[in-house]
Amino acid sequence: MRKFLLATAVVAVAATSAIAGGYVAPVVAAAPVVVEKGSSSSAGLWIPLALLLLIGVIVANDDDPVEMHDSMGS
Repeated sequence: MRKFLLATAVVAVAATSAIAGGYVAPVVAAAPVVVEKGSSSSAGLWIPLALLLLIGVIVANDDDPVEMHDSMGS
């Protein structure tokens, strides 16, 4: 009986130290995320610049002199 109690005590002590830390959830690494990078050129800036340039050309080429007409008809 004494050997049985000794064996039981040894097993109990060994089992206690095996689970002494408690449960630890496994760490699962997240899947890598691929981020697509847009083009490095400033494509969104070309259209407003082209329109501004077009308006500048139209204003610069306006060679018609402004004639003042007399409202009295003389």
